[in-house]
Amino acid sequence: MNQPHRSAAVNPLPPIIVALAVPMALLEAALWLGSRGLFDGLGWRITVLQDLALYPQLLQAMADAGRWPASELMRFVTFPFVHYAPLHAIMAIVFLLALGKMVGEVFNAFAVLVVFFGSAVFGAIAYALLATSNIPLAGGFPAVYGLIGAFTYLLYVQLGALGAPQARAFTLIGFLLGIQLVFGLLFGAGQDWIAEVAGFVAGFALSVVVSPGGFRRLRARIQRR
Repeated sequence: MNQPHRSAAVNPLPPIIVALAVPMALLEAALWLGSRGLFDGLGWRITVLQDLALYPQLLQAMADAGRWPASELMRFVTFPFVHYAPLHAIMAIVFLLALGKMVGEVFNAFAVLVVFFGSAVFGAIAYALLATSNIPLAGGFPAVYGLIGAFTYLLYVQLGALGAPQARAFTLIGFLLGIQLVFGLLFGAGQDWIAEVAGFVAGFALSVVVSPGGFRRLRARIQRR
């Protein structure tokens, strides 16, 4: 007897999102174990941050020297994978899985990578140019905010197709920035919000091109002008 088809209760995560989340989780697990004295890794987090994080003065230093070594440029795409603390990493991974699932079910793997790393790079550049702090930029949130930008774009297009107010698409980012402002006022905040806002803007803008049918819609809009 043929068994009736049963759909999965929970749709699996897009493989590209898993591929981005696993290195974050494995690196954080190794750093956490090292901090507990295993593998003689008490100083691992400091060393990894020194090697992978993005220092705000980096762009100016390379411009002044007229040299752009690949080992330093790599920091613009490696900083999302190292975090300052386990909670920092856990929150970034949770948001990556949640937003990545929603975006990755619509975007193809290449588009997800463009949004993730494009937002990370744009966020890092904004941080390097605008931050007055010397604290290195680390953590996945600028890239995750890029996925929030992509999700916002999808909502924006959907609301437009339904004839609903498209400003509603920006509710999520407004809510997150509001929470961030409250926490900043209560507990003090760094300047990583610069990279996060820039990441959101980049994610939204890149989605105009890399979303399904995005380039066609963009060309049609240009032609109408």
